[in-house]
Amino acid sequence: MKKCQHNLLITLISLTLILLSACSSTPKHDYDLNYDFSKLTSFSQIVPPANNDPLSANRIQLAIETALSKQGFIKQETNPDFHVTYGFKVEDKPKDSGFSIGLGTGSWGSSGGASIGTSVDVPVGSDTAKIQTIQIDIIDPKTNKLIWRGSDRFTFDEGGNAKAEETNATVAKILAQFPPQKPN
Repeated sequence: MKKCQHNLLITLISLTLILLSACSSTPKHDYDLNYDFSKLTSFSQIVPPANNDPLSANRIQLAIETALSKQGFIKQETNPDFHVTYGFKVEDKPKDSGFSIGLGTGSWGSSGGASIGTSVDVPVGSDTAKIQTIQIDIIDPKTNKLIWRGSDRFTFDEGGNAKAEETNATVAKILAQFPPQKPN
């Protein structure tokens, strides 16, 4: 019986890890395969036209500057090696149904057992969450052509500090893929 419990426990742990990794977002990116990114050292930002969410726009702009500076790029308004700009959108996302399945094992004295349970959560309040998608573009200033693009998104229920932190983390994840590492 103990071997069965051990195998069930390993299965439960594996399922949990798979589900957790499925929930995390991975930034997507694409780039010009023929561009030499190794010569890039300085950048300037091109601020997109005004939009209806200046708080998010300012957060993204500051997060880009911070992330690129941490990577060693220098902000330079005249004759930069590349321009960086961004776009974003916010969409409604239905909240999860709240249905969950639980698995468990246990032992009492010399006997053991396994159980499966379910629960259904009734959502209270709003039935939607928000998803913010951020796209960052890197442009060659000499040709005005797009040379790199990255995007990612995050879910939020409210603004404020939590949304600002998610914005910073998402921008940092996107720009962690810039410049691209070309395969040899």
